[in-house]
Amino acid sequence: MDRPWFEHYPPDVPHELDTSGIESMRDLLETSFEQFADQPFSVCMDRWMSYRELDHASLAFAAWLQHLGLKPGARIGIMLPNIPQFAVAMAGILRAGFVCVNINPLYTSRELEHQLCDSGCTVLLILENFAHTLEPILSKTLLESIVLTSLGDLLGPLKGPWINFAVKYLAKLIPPFELKDANALGHAPLKTRFNQCLADGKTLTLQRPSIQSDSFAFLQYTGGTTGLSKGAILTHRNIIAATLQAQYWFSPAFKGKKDLSRINSIAALPLYHIFALTLCFFTIRTGSFLTLIPNPRDIKKFTSVLAQRPFHIFPAVNTLFNALLQHEAFRALDFKDLCITQAGGMAASASTAKEWKSVTGSTMIEGWGMSETCAVGSNNPIDLKAFSGNIGLPLSGIDMAIKDDNGQTLGVHASGEICIKGPNVMKGYFNQPLETQKAFTADGFLRTGDIGTQDERGFFKIVDRKKDMILVSGFNVFPSEIEAVASSCPGVLECAAVSIPDEKQGEAIKLFVVKKDPSLTPEEIISFCKKQLTAYKIPKVIEFKDTLPKSNVGKILRRELRDATRP
Repeated sequence: MDRPWFEHYPPDVPHELDTSGIESMRDLLETSFEQFADQPFSVCMDRWMSYRELDHASLAFAAWLQHLGLKPGARIGIMLPNIPQFAVAMAGILRAGFVCVNINPLYTSRELEHQLCDSGCTVLLILENFAHTLEPILSKTLLESIVLTSLGDLLGPLKGPWINFAVKYLAKLIPPFELKDANALGHAPLKTRFNQCLADGKTLTLQRPSIQSDSFAFLQYTGGTTGLSKGAILTHRNIIAATLQAQYWFSPAFKGKKDLSRINSIAALPLYHIFALTLCFFTIRTGSFLTLIPNPRDIKKFTSVLAQRPFHIFPAVNTLFNALLQHEAFRALDFKDLCITQAGGMAASASTAKEWKSVTGSTMIEGWGMSETCAVGSNNPIDLKAFSGNIGLPLSGIDMAIKDDNGQTLGVHASGEICIKGPNVMKGYFNQPLETQKAFTADGFLRTGDIGTQDERGFFKIVDRKKDMILVSGFNVFPSEIEAVASSCPGVLECAAVSIPDEKQGEAIKLFVVKKDPSLTPEEIISFCKKQLTAYKIPKVIEFKDTLPKSNVGKILRRELRDATRP
């Protein structure tokens, strides 16, 4: 196929991808752990962790997991914010030959139940602040072991216990829980504290299992057209490819810098999200370090952390850029070391990009990717001088095309579905053969659901969305899930969820409702949804209607409702 984008690649970025010599993520991790042992890997609440510490702790966790007698390929859930335990657990799971299942720690019990049951997780590492969410649904899961961790567990022998005391007794941020129920098989899960796992693991020997490049590494959950999220199967090869693609594309920004260990990437986006997860692996590959931000919503504290040391890579979604720009303390920071401002997860607005450039002097570089592609797809060149408004060029080893509904490739500037093929593209959806089949074209391209165009230079631009998916602050929300919850609210006859433009979030959710009970109020619906859905899925606007538009077979026509909300 024609690949005009090669002519516009930055210097030193290869056209193709060479992953030879790296069979698994274990190889990639252990190579970096050895090479960068004495360098810092992360800093969180002023506590530093070196690559050597990450190596030793993840090795202990891997050995402890193996000691449980889990089957090869067992799925291990991680339900944590951005704290040091995340990288330790993730690296340990991969080194032991198991599969990581990243879980949003803000999920409701209903959402957590689906992901645990669908993935078949047998072990879950969970911050104790969220254990009360697990308790009501524990008996429905297959969990054999629960690892509980406290916020300060890896923050040092003095600061750690103080943080744990303050969280539990002063801030009272840990709701009561017991976790006494048996699992779906009638067995009470083993409950162990995270630091005890590490202590026990240090006395054990890790057996190095055979890990192939096509072995499962992650089940990364994304929205589903049925209202239930699907697990995208990301293999070791997929993650390796995405890591190298990011390395090739972004490394030119640091040309001439002799000590990459001083390169500071800001991890404010949640590590369970594929965007930040790929940043984590890029960091490990290059021997740079992460500043972990457990709660980026606390802009005052976030800004005070940024003021402590130079930062060089700042990835975020448009909502976070906007939130920071509203605070004078952020605007007063020193941005002279900022090399890359990477926008993704949702469309970046030209007005936000313009203000960001005015405040920081850094051009906002927009890229595009999906959970199904390890967050990697296309990106604008890192030496861009002005915000482009497009999603850039396909990265090394990736083919992208604009196709029609029949899978035929369209010409330059023609509007069609953006489709992608490459070594970073998922193997398929876990236990969803029909969904997997529908996701790919006959010639092996993944259908993304985004409508776009390609210009003569090979730059791609998103112009619309084929799917009904709503993108709230970079998170996928499928209307069918919102409708399934809202329709079970007493007093609702039927409903339909659509996206509406939102200045802060990019898109928000509007719910059209036909009442069964005339006394039903919007507040009652929202209150009901809050018990079943995590915060970003809650409808922002409720509108009551006498009827909803339907097709001749009775299907609710969301597009008509959506179009009616647009100017």
